[in-house]
Formats: sequence, C-alpha cells, structure tokens
Amino acid sequence: MSLSYYGLSFNPFDKQNAKEKDRFLSKDISEMTSRLDYLKDTRGIGLFTARPGMGKSFALRCFAKSLNPNLYHMEYICLSTGSVMEFCRQLCSVLGVEPRGGKPGMFRTVQKQILYLCEDKKQPLLLAVNEAQYLSTGILEDIKMLMNYGYDSLNCFTLILCGEPHLNSTLKKPVHEALRQRITVHYNFSGLSDSEVAQYILHKIACAGGPASIIDQAALSAVHSHSQGSPRLVDNLMTDALTLGAQMDRKVIDTDVILASVSSQNRG
Repeated sequence: MSLSYYGLSFNPFDKQNAKEKDRFLSKDISEMTSRLDYLKDTRGIGLFTARPGMGKSFALRCFAKSLNPNLYHMEYICLSTGSVMEFCRQLCSVLGVEPRGGKPGMFRTVQKQILYLCEDKKQPLLLAVNEAQYLSTGILEDIKMLMNYGYDSLNCFTLILCGEPHLNSTLKKPVHEALRQRITVHYNFSGLSDSEVAQYILHKIACAGGPASIIDQAALSAVHSHSQGSPRLVDNLMTDALTLGAQMDRKVIDTDVILASVSSQNRG
C-alpha cells in the first residue's frame, strides 16, 4: 500500500530490486570501477576495503556484469572462515577441476588451469574474494605463491580482494610484505557525501517511477545525518520512511517521517 501511495512500481530501496543497469554512480563506485577496468588487463592484485553496507559487493557485481565472457573468465568466492584445504577445494570448484592429490596436488591443478585460461583460451581469470578480512595467514601465503608464474615473470590472472578496513592492518604485518608489494591498485570507500545521499535517493525513486516531490530537501539532509553515508542504512531508513509516511498520511516525506524511521531502526 505504501508503494502505491507514493506512486512507486516497486520498492527501489530493497536490494533484491537493485539492477546493475540502474546503479547510481557514486564516487566510490566510479573509483572502484575505474580501478577494476585498469586491473583486468594489467592483472595483479586489487584491494578494496569498506565498512559494511557501503556497496562494494554491488559494485563488484556491476563490474562482473559488464565483462565480455569471451574475453574474461570471472569467478567469485565469498569466504567467512576456512582452512587452507577448504580454500583450495573452493578454488578447484569454481575453476571446474577435480580437487585431488591433497593440497600440493590441488595447488598444481589450480595453477595449471589458470595458465590454460590465460594462454590457451585467451580468457584470463579474474578471481574476486569477498569478506577477505577473514582469510588466514596460511591462505594469504598461498595466494602469494599462486600468483608466481614463470619464475615470477608472468601475471596470469587478476585477484580482487574485498573486505572490511581492518584487512588493511592485516596486510601491513611483516609476514605479508611480499603479498602487499603485489597489490597494484587499492581503494577504500569513503561513503556517500551529503549531496550524493540526496542524488542517490532521488535516483532510486525515479527508477521506480516515482516523482522527486515525494520527499523534501530537509528530509534528504536528515537521511544523510543518520546514515553515515552508508547506502545500506539509507535503504533501510527509506524503506521504513515509505511505510511510516503512508501510515501518517504524509504525501511528502518530511523530517518527522525520517525521525520516526530512525526511531524504528533503533528499536529494531
């Protein structure tokens, strides 16, 4: 009922309705995309860090969607915790090879498959590892060795590490010096600016067929104040605001509606 009340065809703030073609090009997404575009051909390691809910996974999804599958082979792993053996098995699984021969056998098989994709199929691998802040020292060491081809003279694939900011601290440890030196590009998300929050909200409303007039300027500023520049928090606040605004019979979402939404979020 709240959607029809505001003339929306769907809830544009529900992540399940987020379409790559309708993405809002924030500074963060633009910066990450430009670095990924550079990295896909130069190869090496890209490191992208952000607080939860900043949109790095969605940016990665948009980038993957933009790739020509005839020119690139993109794979995605989302790790929480796991052993070195489990990581090797996951690599075998995403690359479509048999996980045989223990860790040394799987490691050689993975390297061979990566080389085959690069040199024979001419479809170099782009491997994205999300939630990389949970990777153990052992896995990070193996990732470093995995990139060693031709006496360390070849870059056969692109590795994209995405995680929360403390991943930066982990990689600064002396044990990871060699891996850190291989990082070609690095970007840390700063979040939506005040003006971007307003543009983001109005862009999403327009994608759902709604008019910009359903929310006033003061309410847009209030969302920024309570969202800390996080797209996820903006989405949560606006989803509640649509429901509460309709219940309060407010044709225009104002600061009162936003404050009620903030209170609802805090209670949750």
